[in-house]
Amino acid sequence: MNDTRQKLLVLVGPTAVGKTALSFELATKYDGEIISGDSMQVYRGMDIGTAKATPAERALVPHHLIDIRDPDESYSVSDFQVECKRAILTIASRGKLPFIVGGTGLYIQSVLYGYQFSEAGQDEAYRQELREYAEQYGADALHDRLRKIDPESAARLHANDTRRVIRALEVYHLTGRTMTQTLADQPAASSPYHICMIGLTMQRDLLYRNIEARIDLMIEQGLIDEVQRLLDEGYSPGLISMQGLGYKEIIGYLLGEYNRQHAIEILKRNTRRFAKRQLSWFRHMEGISWVDITDRENFVSNLATINDIITSKLEL
Repeated sequence: MNDTRQKLLVLVGPTAVGKTALSFELATKYDGEIISGDSMQVYRGMDIGTAKATPAERALVPHHLIDIRDPDESYSVSDFQVECKRAILTIASRGKLPFIVGGTGLYIQSVLYGYQFSEAGQDEAYRQELREYAEQYGADALHDRLRKIDPESAARLHANDTRRVIRALEVYHLTGRTMTQTLADQPAASSPYHICMIGLTMQRDLLYRNIEARIDLMIEQGLIDEVQRLLDEGYSPGLISMQGLGYKEIIGYLLGEYNRQHAIEILKRNTRRFAKRQLSWFRHMEGISWVDITDRENFVSNLATINDIITSKLEL
């Protein structure tokens, strides 16, 4: 029996692995529209540091969930879940193939498997206790409390994201189970979509060289000026968006905490660490068909392999 659920193509992988270039090839071939699965690309004015597709590229293939929030507006995984599902319906209504591309694993999983984020309930008194703790001892101290019970969630959440840190602690307080365990226990088999998920990977040393080359290019393209402009527009360095990878490191330089070269070095280091965490997250996701694209000379062969996977899984 044919699967009657909505077909959904998904492309994941670590930063700088080559998702963007491949996504245009696939979107064109399968008449798809791209939904950004990146938690930072939602913010307006944060273009270079988030490696958004350019306006010219977006004119060739429609993109969704890019530039939908100002940097001082909140955005959560539950927001993404709602808005991504809406985008899938909109794209499908036009007879196009919805195509999620990105590297934020939790965001993508929340859509694919219909995660529920409110089942643990609430304890307002406990939340207030945690807020007061953060005010007295600092956001880092609150983050350390989460790290001791749920290191995976702590690695995913920035210390300044106190709202989500508090929620993760609250879930453990109410259920005795970490947020990581709660999400992992949600059944993957219940997806409302007919999914084909491709994961891109490559040898670690090549990935790291790609990361360093990408950051050098971002600096050439004006990343430092982009961050300075955001600060000049009044966006606080303490905002969740401004603490994102590529922004917090440059902010430190602009505030005189270290020199330009050191900012670039720590950005490269932090991006390598981020890519490692991304790979770890994706390795625990079910249903990914992995394609090693280390050998760039075999792009045609790699593309053929990916096309075979897509046509087989989505029955195209």
